[in-house]
Amino acid sequence: MCSRPGEGLCGDCARWEETLPGVLDQNDSVFTYNAFAKELVAKWKYRGDYVAVEALETFIKEKWNVLNLNDYLTVCVPLSSERERERGFNQSGKIIEMVGKEPAHLFKRIHGEKQSKRNRRARLEAENPFSLVKLVDQPVIIVDDIYTTGRTIRHMASLLKENGCPAVRSFTIFR
Repeated sequence: MCSRPGEGLCGDCARWEETLPGVLDQNDSVFTYNAFAKELVAKWKYRGDYVAVEALETFIKEKWNVLNLNDYLTVCVPLSSERERERGFNQSGKIIEMVGKEPAHLFKRIHGEKQSKRNRRARLEAENPFSLVKLVDQPVIIVDDIYTTGRTIRHMASLLKENGCPAVRSFTIFR
């Protein structure tokens, strides 16, 4: 369900299905998150190397096309205005542009502590920082850079499903 290597439902997905059943249909990731990925993401998001991820563009597009995701409304994970000012770009929007789609902006986000600064428990227990600003009645795919605990995507997916969205998937570069 989450693109974690292995067979069957992983422990994280099993727990999510107990607490938020049916919220996320599936996550597809291009690569496994490892030491190389961690360094690339750090360069890209936190050290201002906006083009670092372009080294992966061919793989990202290939996976997107193999999965045939063009019929989904492609949803951008919003940053708080403070974070976007600090970073200079939205990584979710950059990925969406790479696959040739226009990002749909359905959510607003309140400013909060960076997810990367939180441990696993803090991420899982975090309040939902998103508010849905536009309702949709078509299937959506939420695009982000990393699926770590699944919390960000599930916060968004739960709001979509609660408000009539028929299907929610996600697409990430790393899991």
